[in-house]
Amino acid sequence: MWPAAGEADASSAPGATVAARTATAVARHCVQAIDAAGGSCVAVKPQLACFERLGSLGWAALEAVVAAAQRMGLLVIADGKRGDVPVTALAYGQAMVGETPGVFGGVPGLGADAFTANPLLGRDSLEPLLDAARAAGAGCFVLVRTSNPGAAEIQDAAEGGAPPLHERLAALVDELGTEMTGDCGLSSVGAVTGATRPDLLARLRELMPRAIFLLPGVGAQGGSVESLTPAFAPHPAAGLIAASRSIVDAHRERGGDPAAAAAQAADELRAAAWAVAERSGV
Repeated sequence: MWPAAGEADASSAPGATVAARTATAVARHCVQAIDAAGGSCVAVKPQLACFERLGSLGWAALEAVVAAAQRMGLLVIADGKRGDVPVTALAYGQAMVGETPGVFGGVPGLGADAFTANPLLGRDSLEPLLDAARAAGAGCFVLVRTSNPGAAEIQDAAEGGAPPLHERLAALVDELGTEMTGDCGLSSVGAVTGATRPDLLARLRELMPRAIFLLPGVGAQGGSVESLTPAFAPHPAAGLIAASRSIVDAHRERGGDPAAAAAQAADELRAAAWAVAERSGV
């Protein structure tokens, strides 16, 4: 945690539960990271599992983090990789970007600007999520080729002469995004395409010319910004580079004040991303 040990707040009052103190600390840590690095970013991507594991107080902390990001003018990408049968997918869409209707009135969801989705249940599982995104003016990033090493076992497998799964998912993303494309030529149906496999990006860009690529894996996972040129081929906003530990934990390598180190790391990443976009010729 960035705050000095023993720094007082309401959660340290006598009788405060461990859960309350922990949730408050998580929210404060995230808000401070946003304050420090947000000026060099366009979005924040909270990992929902890190908040949900803290129970109801964790969700309250998440709401505080979303509010802080949006006050700073940043987009919020809720990273929950949701996906289920259509009736449940509808509920997920309401939770992420919409609201839940009821006899007492509507209950607002998280109010994110975009969210990640798992397509492995098929087209009908994605349609309610895309409907929710369309209604809210939000975006949906569909998993196509993730950044973890084990992804190759499933996502790169080609059997019986069929293209690998990541190519079939890319074709689905492109088709679903056709009717959700703006004047700039980019669709609000994006794709998660890991920065740890830059060798796949040119082909994925060929298959998804309208999709915004969400590119996790830079920094701690070993991905390099300089290898991501194909992602930016159609537009300078066609790639969103996601980094977390390499920014929030920058002080461990650089030393000094954690906030200053995070700000410097984020600014360096921003400059590198713009340089890559410029090299792409857009």
